[in-house]
Amino acid sequence: MKLLWAVSALLLSCWRANASTAPTIVAEPLEVSNQSSAVLSCNLTQSSLHIKGSHWMHNGKIIEESKSTDASPYTVLQLEKITHSSSGKYDCVFLTDPVVQQTIDVKTLPHVAAYKHSEHGNEKDKGVMVCVSHGYPLPTDWAWFKEQNGTQIPIVNGTGNKYEIKSTPDKTTLTVNDLSIENDIGDYICSGTNELGTSSDKIHLRVRSRLAALWPFIGIVAEVIILVTIILIYEKRRKPDEVNDGTYAMLPTQLHYQLLGCVQTDKHCVIKCCLLIYCLLLLCLV
Repeated sequence: MKLLWAVSALLLSCWRANASTAPTIVAEPLEVSNQSSAVLSCNLTQSSLHIKGSHWMHNGKIIEESKSTDASPYTVLQLEKITHSSSGKYDCVFLTDPVVQQTIDVKTLPHVAAYKHSEHGNEKDKGVMVCVSHGYPLPTDWAWFKEQNGTQIPIVNGTGNKYEIKSTPDKTTLTVNDLSIENDIGDYICSGTNELGTSSDKIHLRVRSRLAALWPFIGIVAEVIILVTIILIYEKRRKPDEVNDGTYAMLPTQLHYQLLGCVQTDKHCVIKCCLLIYCLLLLCLV
C-alpha cells in the first residue's frame, strides 16, 4: 500500500513538472474585427524547448516573407491594409519539437460582388442572376431585393413559382421564371450578412422580346428586296444607247453579269447575281 502511494505521488509530481514547463503562446490580439490595419504578435513563454525559427501562415499557407531562423520566442506580423482578400486565419508557428502554434482571427465585412452586373433573358424564359462573396467570415444569411420607385422590395423564395433562390456561404443564385417585359425588367440587389455587418451589390436585368432575334434577319431581307427593286427599275428604264457596243467600257453591273455567266436580259439571272453580290458584301462587313 505504501508503495502504491509512493508511485502515485511520483507520477503526480512528474505531471506538475511537465505542466509547469508546457509551452504557452501569448497572442496579441486574439481577434481583429473590421479594422483597416493591425499588428499581430506572438510570445512563446514557459518553454524549455529549443527554438529553430518561426513563421506565419495565412489560411494554411506559409507567408514566405515571415520566415525566420532566429531562436527568438517573439514574432510579429504587420498588416498594413486589411481587405477581404487579406482576412482569415493567421497562425504564428514556432519551429520546436514538437511544433507549437497559435491562431489569430482577422475578420472583415463580407465582400459581395455580382458575377455579372448586367443580365438578360428572353420573354417567357428564365433569368438567372448570381452573386458571390469573399473574405472571412463568409455570410451566414443572403437576401434578394428588387428596386421599384426607389424602394427595395424583398424577394421571397418560392413566391408563386416566380422566384427561386439557392444559397451557399460563398454564393447565391436568383432565378426569375416566366420573364415579363412589363414586370421583370429592372435592378435587383443581392445582400450578404455575417457577424460584422452587411454588404450588397446590384444587377440590372433586361428582358428581350421573343421576336428580337428575327429583326436583324427581317432587316437584311428588306435591304435585299430594295436593292433588287432598284436594279430592276434601272434595267427597265435604261436607254438603248446605253447598250454596250464594244467601244465603251462596260458598266460595273454588266461586268458582274458577264463574270457570273448571266445574260443581261435574263431577269432571274440578274436577281441571282444581285443577291450573290449583296451576300458577298455582307460577308465582307461581318
